[in-house]
Amino acid sequence: MKTRVIIVRHGQSTYNQLKLIQGHCDESELTPEGEAQALQVGQALVGIPFDGVWASPLKRARKTAEIIAAELRTQIAGLTPTFTDDLKEICLPLWEGVAFSEAEAQHPETFHQWRTDPANLVMAVPQADGTTVDFYPIRELYQQAARFWQGLLAEHQGKTLLVVAHSAINRALISTAIGLGQEYFNNLHQANCSISVLNFEGGWGSPVQVEAMNLTSHMGAPLPEMRRGHKGPRMLLVRHGETEWNRQGRFQGQIDVPLNDNGRAQGAKAAEFLKPVAIDAAYTSFMARPKETAEIILQHHLGLTLHSVNELREISHGEWEGLYESEIESSYPGLLEQWQSAPETVQMPGGENLEEVWMRSIAAWKEIVAAHSGGDEVQTILVVAHDAVNKALLCHVLGMGPEFFWRFKQGNGAVSVIDYPDGIDSAPVLTAANITIHLSGSVLDKTAAGAL
Repeated sequence: MKTRVIIVRHGQSTYNQLKLIQGHCDESELTPEGEAQALQVGQALVGIPFDGVWASPLKRARKTAEIIAAELRTQIAGLTPTFTDDLKEICLPLWEGVAFSEAEAQHPETFHQWRTDPANLVMAVPQADGTTVDFYPIRELYQQAARFWQGLLAEHQGKTLLVVAHSAINRALISTAIGLGQEYFNNLHQANCSISVLNFEGGWGSPVQVEAMNLTSHMGAPLPEMRRGHKGPRMLLVRHGETEWNRQGRFQGQIDVPLNDNGRAQGAKAAEFLKPVAIDAAYTSFMARPKETAEIILQHHLGLTLHSVNELREISHGEWEGLYESEIESSYPGLLEQWQSAPETVQMPGGENLEEVWMRSIAAWKEIVAAHSGGDEVQTILVVAHDAVNKALLCHVLGMGPEFFWRFKQGNGAVSVIDYPDGIDSAPVLTAANITIHLSGSVLDKTAAGAL
C-alpha cells in the first residue's frame, strides 16, 4: 500500500516580502497575505484523509501548519502538527537576515557557487577561537532530508501525510525521494504555499512517483510566477486528453486513437485554465489526440499556427499496441513486469525502447526552446504531446535517464511548466509538474490511470 506525502511551503513571510535571506533565522513571520495563502491551502486540502501533519518549528512554517491543520480539523478531529528540526530551512550562517543583493555583493564567488554549483557550496564559518570551519550547506541539507524520510516512512507506511516546511528543504525532500543529485537543487521551484504530492511504493529507498509539484492555482493564478530576472522561454508541456483506449487500459502507442468525449472535455478545461496565459507559439505531435487537444486550447489564442513535430509522437509499443495488460502478460510472460520495474531495459517487440524515445523527443524539444530563446521578450510556448514523451522531457530537465521513467505522473489534460531563465544555454527549472486541479477541482490527479 502506497504512502502519499503532500508537501507544502510556508506562506509569504516578512523576509520574503523584504527579499531577505532567511535560512535558520527565526525572526521572519507570516504576512497577512501569507496567512491568507495558508488558509487557501487548507481549503484546497479539505477532503483528503490525512493521518498526520509534520512541520518545521520555525515561526513562518509553524504558523502555516497551524492554519492548515485548523482548517482540516473541520473534518479530521484531533489533527495537530508535530514539529521537527529535520524540517528546518537550510542553514546559511554567513547570509541569514541579509538581502540577496547584499549577499551577492559581499560574497560574489560564494553566491555564484550557490546559483551554479550548489552541491559544492562551501562557507568558511568563523569560530570563537578566530579560526574558520568549512561548512557545506547543501550537503548538510540533503542529509537532513534523508534523515527525515527514513524516520517518517519507517513508522507511517500506507498513510497519507502532510509536511509543511520551506523552499530549500522541500526541494531537498523531493530530490532525495526521487534520487535526484544535489547538483540539480536549483532546477526545482517551490513557491510560497505551493503543494507537491509524492507517492512512495514502500519505505525509504523504494520507488517514488511525483504525482504533482509546486501547484499554486489554489491561490488564484493558474501558474507559478517566473523568477526575478527571467529572460528565456517558459514552456507549457501538456498531455493530450483521454482516449477510449486510455479509459479501457489498452496500450495505444502509435495507433492514432482520437479523443473521447471526456478527453475533449478535459481539453476544454485545460483551455479555460490556460486562457489568461499569453501563448506565443504552439507545437504538437502530429497524432490526433494531442493535435485535437492543442486545437481546443488554442481556441482562446487565435492567430497562432499549430506546428506538428514528428519526433514528439508517442512511443511505439509495437506488438503490444491494442492489447490489455492481461493479454501482454499471456503472450510475453515477464516482459510487462520488466517494463514496470526496469523500463530502460525493455525493447518493445516490434517497437521502440526508451533510449530512442529520449533521443528523438529531447532533440525536438531543444530545437523548440532554441527557436524561442534570445529575443527581447520572454515567450510562452505550448507543447502538447503524450505520456511517454512528456515523462522523457520532464526527466531530461532534471538530468534523469530512462531508468527514472516512472518517477513522473502525467494525467490526461495535465499541464507542466519548465522555465529557461536565460534561454537554451541555461539550466532549465521544473517550475510545476502535472497540474490537474482544473480537471477535477482536486490537487490530486484523478484522471484515468490507463496504459500509455
